Amino acid sequence: MKIQVSKEFEKSARRLSGKHLQSLRNMIQEVCDASSIQDLTDCKKLSGLENIYRIRVGDYRAFFSHIEVTDECVRFLYLCSRGQAYDKKMIERFKSADA
Repeated sequence: MKIQVSKEFEKSARRLSGKHLQSLRNMIQEVCDASSIQDLTDCKKLSGLENIYRIRVGDYRAFFSHIEVTDECVRFLYLCSRGQAYDKKMIERFKSADA
């Protein structure tokens, strides 16, 4: 699959180090090698949203939108800690990105 990264995701990824950074690299490589969403491990669709998914990366959650036009494309939107991932502010961001 093709991958696009938002500025916010990139900024969050730069703050990682050690095993978290390696886990993120492994996850991105897995997404590149996958032929569909079903091939990804620890990937779940967020309930109530059309095209927003999350992948668990240790203590972090990587949120992305999936676009199926002509070729599969994944756009990583946010990378945040597990505690921050599901608060009201983030849910509103997911809803606006899903529209």
